Amino acid sequence: MAEVNLRSGFTTGTCAAAAAKAAVMAWQGMHFTSVNISVPAGKTLTIPVAFVEKFVDGGRATVIKDAGDDPDITDGVSVVVDFRIRAGQPDIIFNAGEGIGKVTLPGLQIPVGEPAINPVPRKMIEDQI
Repeated sequence: MAEVNLRSGFTTGTCAAAAAKAAVMAWQGMHFTSVNISVPAGKTLTIPVAFVEKFVDGGRATVIKDAGDDPDITDGVSVVVDFRIRAGQPDIIFNAGEGIGKVTLPGLQIPVGEPAINPVPRKMIEDQI
């Protein structure tokens, strides 16, 4: 049987973490077309950034999901992160944007009412910010 080499892609969480880092970098006035992020597997990945925008109080960035050769239904979607500085709010607050559900029933690792972003991607996003 012949060995098949599949092209690796990125998880949606990795895309969100990369977009979060890019949004912060945009706010800081940096110019770039990709960002490097560390993933839980111990690797550093270079993720292309499709769009950035600087705001007075933050930034926005878009990463296009590349699932590689995995037949993932989210392949090609735009993962957009808005980053905002809010006076008096020192902690990171996750808000659900378009396409992100909210937890509606107990039983998950995320409390009811929170955006449905699992703990590992949340930590990756926090680490990049």
